[in-house]
This record gives sequence, C-alpha cells and structure tokens, in this order.
Amino acid sequence: MEKLIITAAICGAEVTKEDNPNLPISALELAEAALEAEKEGAAIIHLHVRNKEGRPTQDIEYFKKAIDAMKETGVTAIIQPSTGGAAGMSWEERIQPVNLNPEMATLDCGTVNFGDGVFVNDLPLMRRFAKEMKERTILPELECFDAGNINNALQLKIEGLLRDHLHFDLVLGVPGALPASVKNLLFMVELLPEGATWTAAGIGRWQLPVAIHTILMGGHVRVGFEDNVYYKKGILATSNAQLVSRVVRIAEETGRDIASPSEARKILKIRKGRE
Repeated sequence: MEKLIITAAICGAEVTKEDNPNLPISALELAEAALEAEKEGAAIIHLHVRNKEGRPTQDIEYFKKAIDAMKETGVTAIIQPSTGGAAGMSWEERIQPVNLNPEMATLDCGTVNFGDGVFVNDLPLMRRFAKEMKERTILPELECFDAGNINNALQLKIEGLLRDHLHFDLVLGVPGALPASVKNLLFMVELLPEGATWTAAGIGRWQLPVAIHTILMGGHVRVGFEDNVYYKKGILATSNAQLVSRVVRIAEETGRDIASPSEARKILKIRKGRE
C-alpha cells in the first residue's frame, strides 16, 4: 500500500476550550500544536483560525499570523487552510486564505445541514473556489459530506476547473450529513474515480473506527480536535499529537509506513517550484 498520509485537524471552527482546555487557538498555540503533530507523524496540518475572542474567522491576517508562526517554529508539513470557515459566512469571507498561496486548501463540495445550521456550497460558489485554486496552482482537498458531493466534484472536473490529480476528504458523521459507519465509508470510496487519492475523517466517537478501516483500505487518515476532543470515552485527549501518535502505532502494527511531508507531496502530486 501507499504510505499513509496523516492530517491533523488541530483546531476547527466549532470546538471551544470549554470542550477541551488543550485546544490551540492563538497563533503560537497553533504553531506549537502543528509542530508536535508533525513530530508524531502528521504530514498535513488542516488549519482553521480564531479571532481574539476565540470565535471562528476567515480573516487573512489571522491565517498569515498562524502560518508564519508555524514556519518560524519549524513546521515543514503541508499547511492546508480551510475555506469552509463556519456556517453563515459569505464566499468572499471564506476564500481569503487562498490569497496566501498555500500548497493545498479545502474545497467543500455540497450544501449540507450542519446540526441546526446550513452549510451552503452551491455549484456557483464551488466554481469560484475551484477556478481561484487552479489559477494559483493550489491543490484542492475535495471535502465530501455525502455521496452527492462526489458527483459535484466530478462536475467541476468535467468543466475543466480541477487539476488532473484529484484528492478527496470523506467526512462522515456530521449531524445532518451522511452518518459514520464502515458500510458508508465503503460506499463513498466505491464512488471515487480511478487514480484519485482520498482521506477519511470520522466525527466524534467514529474518529478511531473510521481511521482503522481507512488504514486497512489504503486511504489516508484525518484526526484532531476539530473532529473529536476525546482520546477514549470520557477521557479528553491531551493534544492533537496524542491522536496522531495512536494512528501511527496502529498503522505500524498493520505494516503500513507513514508518509513524511515530502513523501506526501509526491503522493498528492503537489507541483514543484511553488512559492
């Protein structure tokens, strides 16, 4: 099997320090969390940022501070800003971090219910984001919360708005979207086009089961506080790095090697010579 790429989703937009006091929020906390996760085996850092009040923001200055702090701290992992932000944000707000020319960024592939809210990602919005990323040679991670989202992504490909290599993130267990289960994971993977790479993320208690089955199926894994703040039932995780290190141990037991950041770039076909 391909070496395993581990993504650490270290912060998210919804989790608070009340949920887990170890949640990183400030630029320095995010940088330290990213470096710790990379040292344990993460090759991608999925990044949300918060303002001074701890609320989610897509302000480019907060992303720049966090990314600069990560690089100054010694992070070499792929830094993948979110363009999802939080439900209710306009597309103009959400797309801001793309202007920093990251190697990767997320591209949400369909409108879904997020708990009591609605996360709007219509095709016109998706086209705007895809076009901007293609022009900047940014690899989009195609975020799919339900089966129809994959078809939306393939429509962008038909329209020439995506690069040759496609990389998906199958997010299972968001309240209002496709529930997390092994059956649903298999179903989603069967819909992916030949040659695509994929990551899977399970929300809440499904983080570990989804990770285990994804490792065995040859996919890549996302863990972190954005999706789950517990290490086991009733016991809070001490850090994102702790969640990453568990995946590394499980992968090693199955004989699957862990991809370094440079190896992840090759697997994902991230182009050389980017600034």
